[in-house]
Amino acid sequence: MSDAHHEESAIKTPKQLILAILAGFLVPIICIVLLVIYVTNDKSIGAGSDGLSPEAVAERLKPVADEGFTLKDVNAPKVLKTGEEVYKMACAACHTTGAAGAPKLGDTGSWAPRIAQGYETLVKHAINGIRAMPAKGGNPDLDDVEVERVVVLMANSAGAKFAEPAVPAPAAPAADAAVPAK
Repeated sequence: MSDAHHEESAIKTPKQLILAILAGFLVPIICIVLLVIYVTNDKSIGAGSDGLSPEAVAERLKPVADEGFTLKDVNAPKVLKTGEEVYKMACAACHTTGAAGAPKLGDTGSWAPRIAQGYETLVKHAINGIRAMPAKGGNPDLDDVEVERVVVLMANSAGAKFAEPAVPAPAAPAADAAVPAK
């Protein structure tokens, strides 16, 4: 007796064998070619489009930092902000809501004991910080005159009669003493 198994194949003629071999080679090649075409297909800018117009080229070449970023010239003279501008920028977060025990703007009851300490003490606390309040309201870029202005604004809103601080004159360039006279 023979142990050989006789299985029937789907390919019965030589023509079917040739077609199966060709399909085995051609189907993967066609799939690869179509996949490459799909991956490399890009939206091409054709003739007559505005892709090479000066505006389109400038849009592609402009720096990313131009979007919503303001450059500061560190050598430019500093423009001092008003008390109201400083209040909105650095102080309003706490002094409008009373967060962390901050006296609210215009609250005479909270400001009275502070005003009684005097202008110099209020300015010193605002510049150096006190308790939960950070120095200069958390903005170290503020000039002392700007802090003094906002102290006057807040104290006067609660009944004080402080005068607006004087702006110091810009420093004059020093004379060149190192050059000997001839």
